[in-house]
Amino acid sequence: MFSQIKCGTIRGLKATMVTVEADVSDGLPAFDMVGSLSGEVKECRERVRTVLNTVGYTLPARHITVNLSPADVRKSGNGFDLPVACSVLCALGSANAQKFAGIFICGELRLSGEVLPVRGMLPMLLEARDNGIRKCIIPRENLCEAMLVPDIEAIGVASFSELLDYINTGRIPDQGMSETAELNEDSYMDFKELHGQRIPRRACEIAAAGMHNLLMYGPPGAGKSMIAKCLPSILPPLTESEKLELMKIYSICGRLRFSYDNIRRPFRSPHHTVTAVAMSGGGNSVVPGEITMAHNGVLFLDELPEFRRDVLEVLRQPLEEGKINVVRNRYQEEYPAEFLFVAAMNPCRCGYYPSPKCICSAPSIQHYLSRISQPLLDRFDLCVQTKRVDFTELMGESDDEPSEQIRERVIMALEIQKERYADESFTFNSQVTSRVIEEYCRLSAETKEYMKQLFVAEELTARGYYKILKVARTIADLAGEKDVTRSHIAEAGYFRSLDRRFWEVRG
Repeated sequence: MFSQIKCGTIRGLKATMVTVEADVSDGLPAFDMVGSLSGEVKECRERVRTVLNTVGYTLPARHITVNLSPADVRKSGNGFDLPVACSVLCALGSANAQKFAGIFICGELRLSGEVLPVRGMLPMLLEARDNGIRKCIIPRENLCEAMLVPDIEAIGVASFSELLDYINTGRIPDQGMSETAELNEDSYMDFKELHGQRIPRRACEIAAAGMHNLLMYGPPGAGKSMIAKCLPSILPPLTESEKLELMKIYSICGRLRFSYDNIRRPFRSPHHTVTAVAMSGGGNSVVPGEITMAHNGVLFLDELPEFRRDVLEVLRQPLEEGKINVVRNRYQEEYPAEFLFVAAMNPCRCGYYPSPKCICSAPSIQHYLSRISQPLLDRFDLCVQTKRVDFTELMGESDDEPSEQIRERVIMALEIQKERYADESFTFNSQVTSRVIEEYCRLSAETKEYMKQLFVAEELTARGYYKILKVARTIADLAGEKDVTRSHIAEAGYFRSLDRRFWEVRG
């Protein structure tokens, strides 16, 4: 006999529908699985054989062939056990194939028959719904993801026996979700808690208002990490589409419980020992990396020169294109990677240059700073120095703005950009292309002359010139002004020239 069951596999952030076909015929006893399968999918055969024996179905001494179609799509993941077991039972005539028609089935099996949760359930259910499927049988622990997909009925099962009982009798098993830690992002720090550092505060406001990349340098203990942790608190709330994208990423990474109403922008801060694969994504199980986990949020790299060179160079494509193409021998995936990039570093290995406390030699400082390539350094729109906080600033009454006030200005500036770029393919000032930058950053004759002087004095590249214009456009938006003026160019040039001054002083 022949049977078909609908399932799915993950490709990047999207899913592809897979049809699990089974046929039982005369011939030498065998259990073959075909269809461009990964290692974990091939192992499904032995798990299914054992589980069927456990629930009372002994496989006959016949030739069983299971095909996962389409054959040109590589199948990976742990969700094929349940559909393969159901398909084999239907092919054997031990289950009514008609009752499985139009049902999406996905889940991993233990040898005891227990059904385990599956990564990437949310995008698979969305794809199933788009293909006209209105009912699914999934692991009970994945039910919280199914609740996010409208127009589809989800039946959660904890064991293979529960699935068979539902198919045979129509009796819905207990749908109480098992106890699993709920997704709960850590609380953001508030700028009210940060003492002093008025210039870095201003740089953070500009960065958030235009999604400009930010580099901070200064001595240890000056508050660089704290400033970075405060930055997400001034970003606008997530839109519905951004929430859904984050949910897909979390689902593919195996984070099972979702609090849709409380999800906020991610803040990722990988340690400097992170590998290039962990940063970009991929690996044997093909999961998103840190840059994708930071999508629609903040990626913070502390002690930037301590990161390996290949790890830092991985960032160049996503910083320009907002996505990362993960290419390996046996697969190619594309993940989104639109994030606000923030980095912090000490001015030298001991951290105190140019203070008299610095014990580093000039060649040592130069070697330390040269670990950051100029192409990567050039992708920072803002560079700011953090200085030691005075005792009076620490102990006095703080009159600094809380994050909520700064956030209001940021949201206002972003709304201006949203309206301005309504007919464009980009949304933020940092994404404005050189083709239309003159149109959106108009300069008066006086401002053009000042920009020319700045270009010559700072020996700017074309990229540096455009980045100053973009930052100046953001500063004007924060001020609620339509035109970019000389004062906006001057402030943008100040934040752009700090890195050049810092890197030149090292000798």
